Amino acid sequence: QLQASGGGLVQAGGSLRLSCTTSGRTFSLYAMAWFRQAPGKEREFVAGIKLNGGSTYYPDSVKGRFTISRDNAKNTVYLQVNSLKPEDTAVYYCAATQQLTTWGLDREFKYWGQGTQVTVSS
Repeated sequence: QLQASGGGLVQAGGSLRLSCTTSGRTFSLYAMAWFRQAPGKEREFVAGIKLNGGSTYYPDSVKGRFTISRDNAKNTVYLQVNSLKPEDTAVYYCAATQQLTTWGLDREFKYWGQGTQVTVSS
């Protein structure tokens, strides 16, 4: 089970830290990621992390502004989002998987959180 939190309303240029806490069979997880979905748009990959080793992956659209990290002791993955823009407005979802072939594809992830809304005002 995944529980996402930390979203909210922020002005352009601001920052937020999103959290995703896992429960259950967390020892079997291989990687976690954050996706986002804006109204009328497809779900978009924004960050990923391997839980063993901590390697991270980002699309070019957010590289340098978004940072994913994990605290294995707390079974929590974070997404620090900085220099927010109105186009970052979306529902942000965390996801987890026990195996992974390709980053960026939502079909690679079996477990999903409920989403947390991020709204950036101009």
